Amino acid sequence: MSKKVTIQDIADALGISRNTVSKAINNTDGIAEATRERIIQKAIEMGYKQFSYVSSLLSAEAGTASNSEQLGTIALFNTTYLNNSHFASPMMDKIHEEINQLGYTFVIFRVSHENIETMTLPKTFNKDKITAIICTEIFDPAYSDMICNLGIPVLFVDGPARRGARPVQADILLMDNFTEISRFVAGLIDRGLTRIGFIGDYDHCQSFWERYNAFRFAMLSADVEIDKRFILKPHETFNRNLMIDELGDLLDNLDEMPEAFVCANDFVAIDAMQLLAQKDRKLLKQIRFLGFDDSHESRIFYPALSTVHIHSQAMAFSALHLLMSRIKEPSMDYRTIYVATDLVLRESTEF
Repeated sequence: MSKKVTIQDIADALGISRNTVSKAINNTDGIAEATRERIIQKAIEMGYKQFSYVSSLLSAEAGTASNSEQLGTIALFNTTYLNNSHFASPMMDKIHEEINQLGYTFVIFRVSHENIETMTLPKTFNKDKITAIICTEIFDPAYSDMICNLGIPVLFVDGPARRGARPVQADILLMDNFTEISRFVAGLIDRGLTRIGFIGDYDHCQSFWERYNAFRFAMLSADVEIDKRFILKPHETFNRNLMIDELGDLLDNLDEMPEAFVCANDFVAIDAMQLLAQKDRKLLKQIRFLGFDDSHESRIFYPALSTVHIHSQAMAFSALHLLMSRIKEPSMDYRTIYVATDLVLRESTEF
């Protein structure tokens, strides 16, 4: 059995401090972008658990590089590396597998904070060699528009929140963010629970915006007034620690607690539950929590988190359909497709 790679192993291999490696892997501010890239690359090479998904892609890429007849190259644009906890990881794994079977190569490009701030493309990206682009975690509206203007077929898996404005000029693939949240909130109200809040930066991306509006729709449809005190909006930033600190302040400022929180995703829910547990462990038996994504962490956290399951395989096949048909017919009207999701009830709401 191979030895588990640790942060200290990576630090020793590069001759740098453990703290610097931790900052790079956790996407924390305070280190140079070149240093961050060097650390991430070493982590991938060594097979660090958080980047096992990327390592498997690179291994598969090496195994197919000898194919002499390739139809083209599909690029993945992403602002973070998709670790195994991210809902898109198994989806992109399946897309990569199918794309190679169809005769395309698959290349990952990380869009850095600097790229977004300066409106520049990754240094090694050459649009003349790219057949199409898949965008995940690309939520900056202006940067998204720039990608759409490259003259290359583009598919967004999720996208920037537009608040009713014209969406990106590209095909968009989303999970159903509405049905299960609305059903969950309606179920709480039927049980007499009406003090329900929402946690998450609903301007962060289209999915968060739709989940927030699903919560609002269910409340308003039942003629239940929304208590604005219970709408907590910590701003999503590249520094997760800052977001957690802000969420902690928002929770501390509440003069009373709701009966339930709908959260933008599992990690927002888990962060909130951990912060409340630090205040008073009993609060986790008084406030119900719903996440979204059905991450691995949602199952092992205590109490196990109720969530909404995303069908990654169905998302992958829908993405392939959108992408291949767009490559074949680049002038067709843009499409937005939703893939069904399922409510998963666990201990965090079962009381």
